[in-house]
Amino acid sequence: MNEIITLCLEIIFWFALFIVFYTYLGYGIVLYVLVKLKELFVKPVKRSLPASDAGLPEVTLFITAFNEEDVIDEKMENSLELDYPADKLHIVWVTDGSNDGTNERLKTRWQGKATIHFQPLRQGKTAAMTRGMTLVDTPLVVFTDANTMVNREAIQEIVLAFQDPKVGCVAGEKRIAVQTKDGAAAGGEGIYWKYESTLKALDTRLYSAVGAAGELFAVRRELFEAMEPDTLLDDFILSLRITMKGYTIAYCTNAYAIESGSADMREEEKRKVRIAAGGLQSIWRLRPLLNPFRYGTLSFQYTSHRVLRWSITPFLLFALFPLNIAILLLGGSAIFYGVLLAMQVLFYGLGYWGYYLSTKQIKNKLLFIPYYFLFMNVNVLKGIRYLKKKKGSGAWEKAKRAEK
Repeated sequence: MNEIITLCLEIIFWFALFIVFYTYLGYGIVLYVLVKLKELFVKPVKRSLPASDAGLPEVTLFITAFNEEDVIDEKMENSLELDYPADKLHIVWVTDGSNDGTNERLKTRWQGKATIHFQPLRQGKTAAMTRGMTLVDTPLVVFTDANTMVNREAIQEIVLAFQDPKVGCVAGEKRIAVQTKDGAAAGGEGIYWKYESTLKALDTRLYSAVGAAGELFAVRRELFEAMEPDTLLDDFILSLRITMKGYTIAYCTNAYAIESGSADMREEEKRKVRIAAGGLQSIWRLRPLLNPFRYGTLSFQYTSHRVLRWSITPFLLFALFPLNIAILLLGGSAIFYGVLLAMQVLFYGLGYWGYYLSTKQIKNKLLFIPYYFLFMNVNVLKGIRYLKKKKGSGAWEKAKRAEK
């Protein structure tokens, strides 16, 4: 009887280990191989912008903000320095519910440089986007956050990506400004986004990026779709609903937004829990995308890159340790499973050490990796409770960013 139970536990253990490996490393390997195979037969098409400014489309730079008085000047200076014809770039701020000096600052120092849409009622970022988009008439709309700075060439690079008629959304690259003094929050976040950027670039080369980040992304105006007011990941839902219409998301590494990492791990936890909850919400609302017979390659990418991370993988990751112990107690190979258990103990130990150093403000990039990895997966589990608690609310909940 013990042998049957042990065999069952071993099957579960190896299945869990495979899913964990595939989710975080295996998919990247498979993706790289598929891209290389594709590009042996299909060469990327090089596109170019119109020869004169007259041929360039008008673009709206769309900024949603809630109490962003401290960054208004820097954001406006950054926006006005973008390398795109001034008469074709329209800067729009939607500041629903702001009760600090955001609106006054925009109306005084920046009067005539930007259009401001304000309402006293705070309904959340998604509602603000939906309301603001009814007032936009340019063919292309670039969304960006108030606290992120965009590189000078970003708009041109985004417009270039839209030269492909199949592209309905362009995702810019998110970069974390990691300072020398930064701790685990900014350091871990920076490492995570570098890896994510690599996967997104490969996703695009295979077929389509899987979602866009709100710091910088753009859509064709006619493809914008009003979302449910309580949507937590508006950028993700909006961009993938565009792909469900038959368009693709282009990932543009030459258009990037820079922001500071979270001020500390407590603030980073708020962000990660909210994202995890939004991921679970998205899986339900985008459930047709799970059908590979309808969406083919996109379904494969979506499931591998997003769904597994936000659903079963964190549970399987934390199940590996007790499963390993149970197998040993029931007579599994002492040497083989003993080594695997020792490796897990070492990994959790390094993660805890990274946590300890972060509380002491001691920087160690090597230990940030296991700590941040475990931290992210724990927050996926916390996201379930958050989703239940915040059901029906779409109000902003901003995490504090590290000072520059």
